[in-house]
Amino acid sequence: MTYSTHLQALREAILDMDLQGIADVARAAMDAGVDPRDAITEGMVPGMVEVGRKFEEGEYFLSELVVAGEVMKDGMAVIEPYLGTGTGEEQVKAKAVIATVEGDYHDIGKNIVVTLLGVQGFDVIDMGMDVPAASIVEEVRTHHPVVVGLSALLSTTMARMGEVIEALKIAGLRDEVKVILGGTPVTPAYADSIGADHCALNAIEGVHKCVQWLGAVQEDR
Repeated sequence: MTYSTHLQALREAILDMDLQGIADVARAAMDAGVDPRDAITEGMVPGMVEVGRKFEEGEYFLSELVVAGEVMKDGMAVIEPYLGTGTGEEQVKAKAVIATVEGDYHDIGKNIVVTLLGVQGFDVIDMGMDVPAASIVEEVRTHHPVVVGLSALLSTTMARMGEVIEALKIAGLRDEVKVILGGTPVTPAYADSIGADHCALNAIEGVHKCVQWLGAVQEDR
């Protein structure tokens, strides 16, 4: 198999929700010398993006979205150990605190962002799902991240993002971090209305924005 064929096989394993085969596909890619970063960002992530598109258009249902997420996790379990075997370029650059806001139990998109930020050298504090604003503030106070990422899949939980930003202001921490939002119902206009710094169009674009912010912070130092 060629390099691109391995990437295509990873993408198709996600799209086909191949829980049984993803580990073998991922292992074959690693054995063939595929860069683990490419396996994630050019193989599995495009597959998840396509799954998300099909879900939004009603072609896939929530159950299929969940299974595809599990396939992604199983593939990552094989690939992640290879991420630390490079030339040292993956040294920790800065910290990021990532959470799905209180009342929301969806984490597929968040998990992709967490993985990609790790690939870019961030030390990611993944707080999981259904996280109260007070807990996020405490993590920011403790870890002093460059980025705070907030995720919500439901329009009913979106308002919690604004509560987190207000809590950061009250704690005197808002000016110390960049706040990025993500999730199907979240729009740039909504992000602006609650004082966030950015609304990610997708996981890859969101991570690219975080890397840009990090570069600006490093230049200021």
